Amino acid sequence: MKTRILITLPLAAALAIPALAQTSSTQTQSTTTQSTDTATGKQPLQPPAREGFWGRINPFARKNYVKRQTDPIRDRINELDELTASNTKAIKDTDERAHSGIKLASDKADVANQHAVEAGNKATAAQQSAQQATTRIQTVETVVSNIDQYKASNQTEIRFRPGQTVLSKNAKDALDEMATAVKGQRGYIIEVQGFSSGKGQIAIENSQKMAESVVRYLVLTHDIPVYRIYLVGMGNAPVTGEENKHISGGRVEVSLLKNDLEQLSSNSAAPMATTDQQQPK
Repeated sequence: MKTRILITLPLAAALAIPALAQTSSTQTQSTTTQSTDTATGKQPLQPPAREGFWGRINPFARKNYVKRQTDPIRDRINELDELTASNTKAIKDTDERAHSGIKLASDKADVANQHAVEAGNKATAAQQSAQQATTRIQTVETVVSNIDQYKASNQTEIRFRPGQTVLSKNAKDALDEMATAVKGQRGYIIEVQGFSSGKGQIAIENSQKMAESVVRYLVLTHDIPVYRIYLVGMGNAPVTGEENKHISGGRVEVSLLKNDLEQLSSNSAAPMATTDQQQPK
């Protein structure tokens, strides 16, 4: 009996020394951990209190004892899993919001760029319109300054036999050609000058009648406005450049005179057509 007691006491002492060292180390680590924050915001798990003779290293521990020791650890692990899932969800939501914000900013940048391009196109169109308007104004100023300056465009001579005022076929053909050239145009006048042989008032009256027959044909046959025709009976006045030429019978000089109004009309129509083509559909 005494021999068993002597053997048991040294064995118990040998087992107690490591347990005491482990307890001291665990207490030191617990004190250090308590001074720091944890992920769950709770205090670190405390080492279980010494139970029974064997303490925490009871080699003969039962299932309930083990369950009691591991339940706090399992609960803390579950809390950490929930915290990890919550953090993962928050990171995912933040990432989605960041992508949405980037896409929205990119879309707005594209819209702003499109507006800038449209504004540039409108500015270019406005500049072109201003240049065209300036050109048209300069053309108008030029035409207005020269509106009473007519230039000879075409001229024909109508011959009459002595004492006659009837137009021959050749005379009508010449007048038809001149009238066709001015049909639908603007900025022209027709100058009709009659010349007749003879002397004094009789020559003037004869030249007037021949010029009137030309005017009558142009008005009735070709609808030439009367206000565009200027008629004068020159009698036996010498023809310019032909002072010494003898006039036999009678003759009528028909001159077509034009200014720059037709040019103004064509120049104005061209910029307007260009502007219409540049308008957005």
